[in-house]
Amino acid sequence: MVTGVTDLQYVALTVPDLATESAFFVETWGLVDAGESGGARYFAAAGSSHPYVLRLREGPVRKTDLIGFSAEEADLDALFGQVKASGAKIIAEPGPADGPAGGRAFRAFDPDGRAFEVIAGATQRTVDTLAPDTGVPLRISHVVLHSPAHKDLERWYREVLGFRLSDWLGDFMVFLRCNPAHHRLAILPGPPALNHIAFDVASVDALMRGLARMTKAGIELQWGPGRHTAGNNTFTYYTTPGGNTVEYTSDLEVVDEDTWEPKVHIPGLETMDNWGTGRLLPGTKPHAEMAPDAGLWQIPA
Repeated sequence: MVTGVTDLQYVALTVPDLATESAFFVETWGLVDAGESGGARYFAAAGSSHPYVLRLREGPVRKTDLIGFSAEEADLDALFGQVKASGAKIIAEPGPADGPAGGRAFRAFDPDGRAFEVIAGATQRTVDTLAPDTGVPLRISHVVLHSPAHKDLERWYREVLGFRLSDWLGDFMVFLRCNPAHHRLAILPGPPALNHIAFDVASVDALMRGLARMTKAGIELQWGPGRHTAGNNTFTYYTTPGGNTVEYTSDLEVVDEDTWEPKVHIPGLETMDNWGTGRLLPGTKPHAEMAPDAGLWQIPA
């Protein structure tokens, strides 16, 4: 039986203007400043016990540095063994984790050259108490990746990091889970790149309050509001000042591991945007074309 990671914990990005991107994520997006360590800024989500869900570092080119997954301490070495046995290029064997929360971690590249970290035993934060309609992120929800060999990459994440299949959209988009949330990872065809980072908010009301706050701050709505079919989650998408795509989402389906049967959803506009609102509002558009990520096969700081 494959040992699996337990959650998506964080995404680490390099941005050309650290001050502006940091201010956006705290003052506009609604993350919590979790301090600095090793030249990077860390940000937590109010409703999550993860010590951080986003790491930003300044550099000349926008790129993805790391995608971080959490695991049980007892499973870290077994997970590393699975990664090594898969033939993945190892960056760092299990040892003390970088960052402000401690723990143990290892790093490697997935088959596309995307650096990832599996971390265990980090000091957890106290979850904030928020009103149910507060329009700020409660936690990191999921990431969507592009891959030139998306079916091979999907198989690798299942066989090596223990993800489980939730659903397919046709044969071109796959939704994978590592806990009862319908998906923490989704994969599409295309040049190897990070499509977007999604953050859970508490409700549709919270999503709409977030939309109002973003609009007031001059951040243009890219797509939404709408509801996806696979996962049943609502969505609004935006682009940060640094060019990163982020999503507010709510109502993501919770899977019963004992009874869930993966489905193949029929592709179409109605499947991607079940309400129809996202494609009817003037100027909004689904995900843009991607270029290969500038961080591929680079050992992250």
